[in-house]
Amino acid sequence: MKILITGATGLIGRALCERLTAENHEVSVLVRDDNEKEKNPYQAFLWDYEKKYLEESALDGVEAIVHLAGSPIAVRWTKKFKNLILESRVNAADFLLTELKKRQQQLQVFVSASAIGYYGAVTSDKIFTENDSPAQDFLGKVCQAWEAKADEFKTVSNRVVVLRTSGVLSNNGGLLQELKEPIEKNVGSALGSGKQWMPWIHIDDMVAMYQKALGDTAMEGAYNAATPEFVNNKGFVKTIAKILEKKIVFPKVPAVMLKLMFGEMSNLILKGSRVSVDKIEKQGFKFKYPNLDSALKNLLK
Repeated sequence: MKILITGATGLIGRALCERLTAENHEVSVLVRDDNEKEKNPYQAFLWDYEKKYLEESALDGVEAIVHLAGSPIAVRWTKKFKNLILESRVNAADFLLTELKKRQQQLQVFVSASAIGYYGAVTSDKIFTENDSPAQDFLGKVCQAWEAKADEFKTVSNRVVVLRTSGVLSNNGGLLQELKEPIEKNVGSALGSGKQWMPWIHIDDMVAMYQKALGDTAMEGAYNAATPEFVNNKGFVKTIAKILEKKIVFPKVPAVMLKLMFGEMSNLILKGSRVSVDKIEKQGFKFKYPNLDSALKNLLK
């Protein structure tokens, strides 16, 4: 299959490109400048959704698009960055949709990232499923707009699949690196109450889920990309410390301190709920790392 990927330099994008290439798919990527194009190991095409520019042959023969592009959210949420977080996801997808329509091109499948932020920054006893309504906080609204735009690709694609991503564990950056570094330096501790749930997924399972979305013609709509095991922040920190053979000697980091440091973005750290993965499992997906202990032993040993 000829697959075009946006956001290919990100954590998921790099791993996905590598896996798809190993399986003999023809992978191409969209990049923002000539320097990125020259150093990229895959066939790369220039694009700029803000300037409405797409290299002429970028969509030639493309059968599937994986849309991973989006500005990082782990920054202080100023008004400027809030706009960038939204526009880099929604406007970029809208530009691709326009280009496909202009060419009267039909895809086999369009796969878009989303996030479990769809359900909102909240800690509760509820286990969220794909049928639940989006939250009305900032990330909930971003995810709702992101998915609504993906849904519009039904006019140019046989299938549309959305993966609501949780915290991805990898040795190449992201959530695990942020959590393990203070523990390695013997200054790690739970954040806030430590009771907030932390949905997560191993990078290998995340990539495998994208592979399934591309290849399984029965997959359509939204799926939670997390794992069956529920772990809160305190449990996460304790498990990392156990595997690294470190002790947690410091008290919990006060919520007020994190709010002062990160503002509204601190809700990502201080709140979290459980999400169900029943839907993807019923679709036949098998987790390689269904529990945190096995995932961390693979990544930290």
